[in-house]
Amino acid sequence: MKKCLLLLLALVASGNAFAHFMWVETSATGKVNQKQEVKVFFGEYTYGLQEKVGGEAFEKMKNFEVWAVAPNGEKTLLELKPGELFYSGYFTPKTNGTYTIVLNNNKIDVIDYTQYDFGIFKTHYHAITKTQIGGTPAPTAAINADGLTVVDTSVKEAKEKGETTLKVLYKGEPAKETEVTVFINDQWSKKLYTDANGLVKFTLPWNTKYVIEVTKKEEVPGKYNGKDYQFVWHCATYTIPLAKN
Repeated sequence: MKKCLLLLLALVASGNAFAHFMWVETSATGKVNQKQEVKVFFGEYTYGLQEKVGGEAFEKMKNFEVWAVAPNGEKTLLELKPGELFYSGYFTPKTNGTYTIVLNNNKIDVIDYTQYDFGIFKTHYHAITKTQIGGTPAPTAAINADGLTVVDTSVKEAKEKGETTLKVLYKGEPAKETEVTVFINDQWSKKLYTDANGLVKFTLPWNTKYVIEVTKKEEVPGKYNGKDYQFVWHCATYTIPLAKN
């Protein structure tokens, strides 16, 4: 326990990606033919920490791509522009249904944390959120064949006291008995575990925004940008904005 705490403190102090995660946000609902804003953040959501876009930490994360995935599976690459604390861009839904916003970042330099007894690793971030454009909720798209993703299979809009059902996939297969952490922006978190089918269910206790995080250590060595690594650290997040009552 002491070693883990010292590692976390050291990583936070270094401003490195490992202690943070990326997440995406958009409105819970929208309308056909009306553009909708998407934002990309990097930091510690539960502590209200958002790294500055021009800062050293966020600069290492800038090689990401974001798509809006339509209900029929059509993907639209978004053009995002830097702000002070986030990147932002827009998409315009053309039909009713569930749209999935997907960020993928697998272009991050190798990190050497042997001094913290953690090893040398490469990070793969994946972030998802959704917006409902009329109709009834459908499962979100799963398009990360090389790592972790979270699929929202809930049949109702996310609301206070409502139940959410998520399915965690790793390389397209259910990630069973996997730890899932639910955060709100108030230094509150709760750990849950997926079942044998990669499913996890929980109630949203408050009328606020939730960010879910899942991580996995892939024990496969390799080389990236000329540097050897011992394993890949996968991190997937899913942002749940509650629909207005």
